[in-house]
Amino acid sequence: MSKYAWCLVVTMFYGISAVAQNYEAKVDSIMSLMTLQEKIGQTVMYGGSWDQTGPIVGVDNGKYIIEGNMGAMLNAMSVKGTRDLQKLAVEESRLGIPLLFGYDVIHGHRTIFPINLGLSASWDLKMIEESSRIAAEEASAEGLHWTFAPMVDVSREPRWGRISEGAGEDVYLSSEIAKAYVRGFQGDDLSLPNTILACAKHYVAYGAAQAGRDYHTVNMGEGELRNVYLPPFKATVDAGVETFMSAFNELNGVPTSGNKFTLRDILRDEWNFKGFVVSDYTSINEMIPHGFAKDSTDAARIGMNSGVDMDMMGHVYRKHLKTLVEEGKVSEDYINDACRRILLAKFKLGLFDNPYRYIDEERENTTKYKPEFLAKAREIAAASSVLLQNNNNALPIDKNIKSIAFIGPLVKDEYDILGNWAAKGDRNGKAVSVFEGASEYLKPNQILYAKGCDILKEDESGFNEAISISKQADEIVLVMGEGHHMSGEAASRTNLKIPGIQPRLIQKIREANPNKKITLVLMNGRPLNLSEEIKTVDAILEVWFPGTMGGAATADLLFGTVNPSGKLTVTFPRNVGQVPIYYNMKNTGRPIPENNPNEDYKSNYIDVPNTPLFVFGHGLSYTKFAYADLKLSTHQMTFSNTITASVEITNTGNYDGYEIVQLYIRDKVGSVTRPVKELKGFEKIFLKKGESKVVTFTISVDTLKFYNSEMKYTVEPGEFEIAIAPSSDFKFKHIFTLN
Repeated sequence: MSKYAWCLVVTMFYGISAVAQNYEAKVDSIMSLMTLQEKIGQTVMYGGSWDQTGPIVGVDNGKYIIEGNMGAMLNAMSVKGTRDLQKLAVEESRLGIPLLFGYDVIHGHRTIFPINLGLSASWDLKMIEESSRIAAEEASAEGLHWTFAPMVDVSREPRWGRISEGAGEDVYLSSEIAKAYVRGFQGDDLSLPNTILACAKHYVAYGAAQAGRDYHTVNMGEGELRNVYLPPFKATVDAGVETFMSAFNELNGVPTSGNKFTLRDILRDEWNFKGFVVSDYTSINEMIPHGFAKDSTDAARIGMNSGVDMDMMGHVYRKHLKTLVEEGKVSEDYINDACRRILLAKFKLGLFDNPYRYIDEERENTTKYKPEFLAKAREIAAASSVLLQNNNNALPIDKNIKSIAFIGPLVKDEYDILGNWAAKGDRNGKAVSVFEGASEYLKPNQILYAKGCDILKEDESGFNEAISISKQADEIVLVMGEGHHMSGEAASRTNLKIPGIQPRLIQKIREANPNKKITLVLMNGRPLNLSEEIKTVDAILEVWFPGTMGGAATADLLFGTVNPSGKLTVTFPRNVGQVPIYYNMKNTGRPIPENNPNEDYKSNYIDVPNTPLFVFGHGLSYTKFAYADLKLSTHQMTFSNTITASVEITNTGNYDGYEIVQLYIRDKVGSVTRPVKELKGFEKIFLKKGESKVVTFTISVDTLKFYNSEMKYTVEPGEFEIAIAPSSDFKFKHIFTLN
């Protein structure tokens, strides 16, 4: 009898079925057959050779699988590849326990959507859920069971490259978006073969790394941790996320992969999280250079005792846990708990019912790049773009224009346009460039093109050609920004300007064309310092790295087929010296007076204003929206009732369009100081030109809660200011009282 046939007999004997309800009892049945080393084996993840997402760590994968010393694999995919590996696990190992296959499916798998910071700028939870649903469809069709997403780290730090992977600086919005990702990846039934496990990362406070330098130290009080950085993670638990990933950083002197307070006390005991925790790539080992573990044995001890259930690429659990248990330094109960959680996830995915359920050649061949996926990617890329500036009505461009000069290193780009963490997206021919997108609207004789320069090279030899064609054109579109590798992991920057000599070329183009309309299309993974560009160009369209259909979506916006609707979820500074800068800061004892902004000895800079270049929530449209007076159902709120706040929004312009209506509240006085304003709700509405709609928000006691100095989640009586506005740039005019 083959090992796989034996596994099926065991499966039938114990009544194991993907549709069964009592998974826990079935896990216990399997575990009763397992040795201690085999249980430890389930806590081990090694990598395949399909991709590299960290330092190379050599392993003998086949040997470990057959020995039962591996429970999961990173970067292993394709139907053929995963079938061969799964066959080793279920037919050659003693117990035939199937493997989990995981991969970084961050903003799409084959069909690539905008980077996550861009996706968040859509403020469209349905679209974000749809993007991760499509990603799960494509990833599962290539044999994958698990993605290391969503990244739900709040960050106010544009120098940090990984700000591109998150949803920006706001707690409430990040929490809502986190839940949308989880719903998309996991669906309603994990036993369906087109769902994958989601993973909330990086737990926790990774987005607050000192100086914006990746992997760096984080120090903060528990109040800030609980009020700002933990809520999006709690939101994923509430949404049913199956896995968590511990982070690289230390938190208040304790590396997060060895932090019992966050992993066991909060995640397990306080939040009652039932899934399993995987380390980030070798992050358990990295407690040694952190100076927290003396050697790899000590790192294994700390990691398991603190609550990390699976060791990604680190070797330390496989090598040391059995001895640590025998020496009484790690409780066998911890090993059992970790193994149980991992096996439970495999049951939920239906892998014990059929280890090959995700392995289907026909589905693999017919799922990726479906036409409906590409159409949705185009729609979402347009919705994620933000019109930062539009002086002189430079946009939209009349497609009957005589000629347009497209200039810049990213005009014909099909590589960088996918951004960082682009999974298995095709950078060599599948992506649509801005040039290709524009060619859908324009005839060849209407398009002039010059690259002008590279993103980083200090070579001005292309300037003359670019200037020459700019003079021949009626309007000019510059497509510039970062390379895809300039944001993401290990891609921190201290210079937030458009890189290289691109700013110099922009200036030269303007000098040669003082009266022509110039539009700057930006591709980038972080907020940039555009202080010079806002004075040089007429329009700035932030498209981030927009993905596979990004060029087509950009053209849809440039020529007015789609009206821009995205709004920033992160503040754009005037310069790097303002960083960190974010809308929901706290006041000082010496705030700048509104009626005397130049008063001395106040909390201000002497060389630039305190205000950012572009605020959180900012985003223009080709139409105009008017906000009528805000109305409250009552100005007196009690602990047992709710109040409603409403405004009438009218499209007063000449285009149909979407508006993102934002609710802000300020707790004026608290037992601990409170932010100057906080987003507490939003609604994205569509209005035809001339149409009006009343938007209503409900405020309850839960809306107003925060963690006080005693770390109690509570609300305090007092006065609250409230506003409904198109962005965070407004002055409060209305007050209600909680008694």
